Amino acid sequence: MTGSSGAIRIGGGCGTRGSTFGMAEPAFLPSEKLRAVANATEPVNFRQVPHNIEAEQALLGAILVNNEALDRVTDFLDPVHFYDPLHAEIYETATKLIQAGKQATPVTLKTFFENAEPIGPNMTVPQYLGRLAASATTIINAHDYGQTIYDLAIRRNLIVIGEDLVNTAFDSAVDHSPDDQIAEVEGKLYALAEKGKYGQGFLSFGTALTHAIEMANLAYERDGHLSGISTGLTDLDSKLGGLQSSDLIILAGRPSMGKTALVTNIAYNVAKAYRAEMQPNGEEKAFEGAKVGFFSLEMSAEQLATRILSEQAEIPSEKIRRGMINQDEFNKLVVVSQEMSRAPLFIDQTGGITVAQLAARARKLKRQHGLGLLIIDYLQLLAGSSKSSSANRVQEITEITTGLKALAKELQVPIIALSQLSRAVEQREDKRPQLSDLRESGSIEQDADVVMFVFREEYYVERLKPNESDPKFQEWQQKMMQVSGKAEVIIGKQRHGPVGTVPLAFESQFTRFGNLARDAWLPERME
Repeated sequence: MTGSSGAIRIGGGCGTRGSTFGMAEPAFLPSEKLRAVANATEPVNFRQVPHNIEAEQALLGAILVNNEALDRVTDFLDPVHFYDPLHAEIYETATKLIQAGKQATPVTLKTFFENAEPIGPNMTVPQYLGRLAASATTIINAHDYGQTIYDLAIRRNLIVIGEDLVNTAFDSAVDHSPDDQIAEVEGKLYALAEKGKYGQGFLSFGTALTHAIEMANLAYERDGHLSGISTGLTDLDSKLGGLQSSDLIILAGRPSMGKTALVTNIAYNVAKAYRAEMQPNGEEKAFEGAKVGFFSLEMSAEQLATRILSEQAEIPSEKIRRGMINQDEFNKLVVVSQEMSRAPLFIDQTGGITVAQLAARARKLKRQHGLGLLIIDYLQLLAGSSKSSSANRVQEITEITTGLKALAKELQVPIIALSQLSRAVEQREDKRPQLSDLRESGSIEQDADVVMFVFREEYYVERLKPNESDPKFQEWQQKMMQVSGKAEVIIGKQRHGPVGTVPLAFESQFTRFGNLARDAWLPERME
C-alpha cells in the first residue's frame, strides 16, 4: 500500500489515532502537522537523555580542591560516564595527573586547556576550572555525586540499546534472525547489568591470597574437605577436589561409554545436595551442592528426566518407557518423583543453538534463579557464529570452546561439556582414550582446565564373546567377570591437580554410576 492513508501504524502518536492496522484515516496530513507546529504559540519541549550537569560540576570541583576525592570514585567511574564532553576531558586529564603523582588543580590543568574552545563569549575553559574549584562542595559527597553520574550513564546506555534494538528490528539483514537479535540484546543488557561485578581489572596479590585462604578454610570445614562442588562420587571428588568454579571440564568418550549417564548422575547429585543460607546483603550463598543448568542438545527433557527417575527409583528405564511396571513400582515412581521435583535442576532441550545463544540463556538463568553448575550435552552439537561456520569446523570448535571458557569465568561456575572422540580409539588394541583422540580441534584440550574420559572395558569384552564350545570361552568368561559392572574415569589433563584413573561402579540397567568398593579397585593407571 502507498500513500499516507494506507500506512500501517502501531501507536497513537505517529499520524493516526489509536492503535490501527490496515487502512486508517490519518488525524491530519503531514503538511498540516508541520503548519500546526510552526504556528504553535507554546514552545515545543524535546525530551533529553538523563544527565545531571550540576552533579558533574560538583564532583570535578571536589577533585580539583582535594585530589583524594578521586580515590572515592575512580574504581567505578570513567570519563565515558560524563554527559558533557568537556567534563569528561577534565576528569580524564585530572585522573592522569593524579595517577602520575602530580597535583590536579585549576593552575596545573590550565596548560592542557589554554587552546580549548571557549565555553561562551565571556568565559574560557581555564576560567571555568577556577569557577568549578571555587564552588566546590565537601569531599564527603564525592562518592554520591560519582554514583549519580554513573547511574545516569547506565540509563543512557539502556536508551542506546533500546534504540539499536528498534532500528535493527525495523531494518535487519536476511541472515540476521530475530533469535540472533534477541541473543545480542540479552548479551548487551547482561554486560550492562554485570558491569562492575566482573572484569574489575587487577587484584593485589594480598587480595588474591585472602581469597585463597578463604577457599582453603571452606574446604577444611566442609565434609570431604573439598574446595569445589561435590559430584557425589567420592573417589572422583578426591582426585578433582570437587568441581571448581570458572573451570571448563571436558568429559569425553566413545558412544555407549556412558558419558550422558555419568553427567546426568553428577547433575542430579549436585542439585539434590543444594543447601544455601541467606547473606546480610539479601543474596543466597550455597554452602553445599548447587543450582544446575543442563543444556540437553541431543535428548529431550522427558528422556533426561526418565533416566534420572530410573536411577533414583532403581527401575530400568526401558520398563518405565514401555509402561511395563506393576502397582508397587508405579507407587515408588510417584514417591521418588515428588522428592526429585524439589531439586533445583533446570533443563533446556533446544537443539542446534549457537554458543552465543547458550551464553545468553545461561546468563538469564543465573539472573532469574541462580546458577552454580552448567552442563552441556554435547559440545559438537553447538554451533559457532555464521562467520566461523562458513570457514571450517576446526575454527568453529575453537570459537565454541573459547566462548565456553570465557562464560565459565564470567559466571564464576564450573561448566561440564561432553565431547565425542575420534574413531582412532577403535583401531588400537588398548581402547583407553587419550588426549589426541579429542575430535576436530586441539582447542578442546587447550581451553579445558580438566579433560576426563569415560571408559568401560566391559563394552568391548562383551562384543568379543566366543561360542561356548570355543576353548577360549572360559578365558573370556573370567575376563568378563573381572570387568563387569566397572567403569573408569581417566583424567587426562588437570590444571590444578594430578592426572590418573578413577574406578567407578556402573549399573547398566539403571544407567547409574557409583562409588566402587575398595576391594574391587582396579590398579590405577597414571598418564
